[in-house]
Parts: sequence; C-alpha cells; structure tokens
Amino acid sequence: MSAGPRRVPAAALEAFTTALFRSHGLPPEDAATVARTLVLADLRGVDSHGVLRTGVYLERLKRGLINPTPKVRVLREGPAAALLDGDNGMGPVVATAAMRRVLERARAAGVGAVAVRRGNHYGMAAAYALMALEEDCIGLTLTNGPALVAPWGGTRRFFGTNPLAIAVPAGRERPVVLDMATTVVARGKIIKAAKEGYPIPAGWALDAEGRPTTDAAAALAGTPVPIGGYKGYGLMLVIEVLSAVLAGAAVGPAVGELYDNPRRPQEVGHLFAAARLEAFGDPGEFKGRMDALIREVREGPRAPGSERIYLPGEIEFERVRDRGPASPGGRPDRAGPLGGIDRARPGGGRVLPRSGLMQRTDRK
Repeated sequence: MSAGPRRVPAAALEAFTTALFRSHGLPPEDAATVARTLVLADLRGVDSHGVLRTGVYLERLKRGLINPTPKVRVLREGPAAALLDGDNGMGPVVATAAMRRVLERARAAGVGAVAVRRGNHYGMAAAYALMALEEDCIGLTLTNGPALVAPWGGTRRFFGTNPLAIAVPAGRERPVVLDMATTVVARGKIIKAAKEGYPIPAGWALDAEGRPTTDAAAALAGTPVPIGGYKGYGLMLVIEVLSAVLAGAAVGPAVGELYDNPRRPQEVGHLFAAARLEAFGDPGEFKGRMDALIREVREGPRAPGSERIYLPGEIEFERVRDRGPASPGGRPDRAGPLGGIDRARPGGGRVLPRSGLMQRTDRK
C-alpha cells in the first residue's frame, strides 16, 4: 500500500536535489542553480516542470547526452545583443547564464537580448523572466522544443509546445507574469488521462489522421491543438523563428526528444530579452500605471460563476505563499530574484508523491 503524498520542506528538497546533480558531475554552483529552478517551479504550482524532471535529466547526464561542465561561449556580441553556444549544458544552467548576460546589457544599453544555440530543456520559462524583476526590467524568454504539434491543417508533428514567459514589474501590486505553452493543454494532462483510462475534453487534441478526438490514447498518437487555432499556430511558428532559427539551433523535428531518446542531444534554441524601465521613463511612474491597470482589471465586473478575476501569475504567487517561502513582509514575490526560493524556510514545503523523482510527466 502506498504511503501517499509527503510534505517536503522546500529547503530540504533543494538541498537533496542539488546533491543528486552534484553526484552526476555538475559543479556545486551549477547543481544548486538547477535545483533552485526546479523547486521554484514546484513552489509556483508548476509541478510538471519541477523536481519530477530530475529523473530524465539525470538519465541524460548518465548517457552523456547533457554536458555537466559546459563552456558557454560567446559567438557574436554587440552593445545590446549576443549569440551564445550553450555547449549542450544543463538547460537551467545555460539559461540562467544567458539571462544574466541580458541584464548586464540592459543595465548598459537600456535593452538586452541573447539568443542561445545548443541548449537543452530549461524547465519553467518563468524562472528566467522573473530574474528581470530585480533589475527593474521587463523580462522575456522563448524556447522551442521536440516536435509534438502539427502545423494548422497538417498531420505531421513539427513544433514543440513552444512556451513563452514575460514578467512585468509593478509597484504595490504583484508583478504580472505570463508563462504559457502555445497549445490548448499541456501534454502531461493527456498522458495522465490515457494512464487512468478516461476521455479528454473535446478541443484538446487531434488523432494521427488530424481528426478531433476525445480518446486520450489516440490523442497521444496524434497532436495537441494550438491555442486559438490557426492564430496559435502562427504564434508557435514565430517562437520557433525567434528562439531557434535566429540562434542557429535545431528546428522542428530536428530537435532531440527529451524522453525516449537515448542517442542524441536536444540542440534546443532559446531567446532571452529585457527592457530596463528607466530607459523609457520614470520607473516609479510606470509601476504606478501598472498598479492602476491591475486594479482596474481585477475590480471589473465578473461573469456569472466567477468569484475573482486573476492577473497572469497571480495564482502562482499565491501558491508560493501557501507552499513555502516568504519574505519577512510576507511577499514571496519580493523575496529574491527567483521569486522566493532563495529564502526558503524550513517550515515551508510542497507535497510530493513518494515516487515523484522518477515519474514521467508533461513533455513541454
């Protein structure tokens, strides 16, 4: 009989996960970066991109498909932009380094952008957009991924779920943080439905012949549906261009699978960007306008059955508050550059299944 879920203190989970990655060849600082990013995802309620990913990352390290000690190189560089070779390093390590370089450029030039080739799955996209908030910047990141989604009107899988994340500072209100895939639903939810033997809602996926289906197994053989139909497909394609074509990374089916791929690296592409508020005006005035926007949206009339209007990222900040760390003022969104995980308190935590580290999950 299963013992059921356990509550694990965030700090202890981060330390344990750090030790796992150190044991697989990552230097201490890089292992801590990966662990911090994964635990942050769990604290924000994005469990599909949290420590559940540890198993597949470790397996790829053991097989030599991820470089534990990458030498990230600058291939091209200008006052506000750069192109990096990620040297097939751990996704969160390369992504964190790239976003730090973006912020250096934004401090000097007002804006910064860095494209990355030869990357890997980098986990929760919001982790990197959130880094910009500590610098009074708007942060953005885009990435491509393994082919899972057919172009609109087609049946061949070509695009990943191609997520994007944008973090926007505010004043007294929480920042607005949009973190989304460009498919209607995460593939992990379809996997879960197939395992448990129940149908999926109409509009989630197409079967292998390109027909709408509510059969989860048929959906796994087919393709998830882009958000907004052909408009989501257009967004997906543009993200492929900005994250992969621009960087010279693998494109479409050339991207290596994260799972079921014991032979080749992923060669993922990323784009990171930031805009410094003071380059466009007074940061305090901007934050005041953001506060006004947030309140006007939140306090607007609600549709029948709606108890509250949420801003993007608001639910995730509340999950951080409920699951673990908080700053002395009780504002987890102000606790640190990654939204609070760097000040995790022993009393906080999140619930994990006992087999959580090796559980296969969403393929975004």
